[in-house]
Amino acid sequence: MSELPRNQSSPAAGEPGAPVLPRRLLLQGMGATALMAAGGCSTASSGFDALNLDYGSTGSIKPMRPSISVDRQITSPDVMYAAVTDGGFSVPEVPYQKIKPQFRRQIVVDPTGEAPGTIVVHTKECLLYLVQPGGEAIRYGVGVGKAGFSWSGRANIQYGREWPTWTPPREMIGRRPELVKWQNGQPGGLDNPLGARALYIFQNGQDTLYRIHGSPEWWSIGQSVSSGCVRLINQDIIDLYNRASKRNPVVVI
Repeated sequence: MSELPRNQSSPAAGEPGAPVLPRRLLLQGMGATALMAAGGCSTASSGFDALNLDYGSTGSIKPMRPSISVDRQITSPDVMYAAVTDGGFSVPEVPYQKIKPQFRRQIVVDPTGEAPGTIVVHTKECLLYLVQPGGEAIRYGVGVGKAGFSWSGRANIQYGREWPTWTPPREMIGRRPELVKWQNGQPGGLDNPLGARALYIFQNGQDTLYRIHGSPEWWSIGQSVSSGCVRLINQDIIDLYNRASKRNPVVVI
């Protein structure tokens, strides 16, 4: 991505007389152009030095380093996707090199305009944003519903579960009769389709039956593959779950 144009006769940044853009003004300028760069679930984009941060959906102006927080727990793939023991289960390491950089967890300029704490899912981009104070967002790659199975709207997280039980809907059992063995629920575990965590989406007090959840199928991130739910890498849903709370607003578009 190109940087801000600089008049060669003007003082360079850091020199006396050089203009200084306030951090919030810079963030707002980048956020205004953020969604223009969205290119769909399989769009590739560039990285941020050795951290492989992607700016594909945060506008055409590459943020200066001081404008984006750098947190090793969010921006270092070898830390984010390492093996972890959680709830008595050994979650395996994710081969993040096989995941396109734009679908790895990272901090970006917020392109949504929503209030801090809001979870925003852009289904066409296969990206989920957790809006942060100060004009930033934590972005996660997701897998979304196949054509005919998607949901959109404004709702809330009613509650969450760690290593949740999965009960396939009757309609799914009708399509896949082999799932009848789980009609009373599949216990949480590494093979459970809901993964390590699930956030339950309610709208106007009613269960939408859609979830934001983990998945052992890390290779499905960035694709339209689910029966409507939004799926994340297990390590990512654990991170999101720890940051979200009951009643977080959710926007799915």
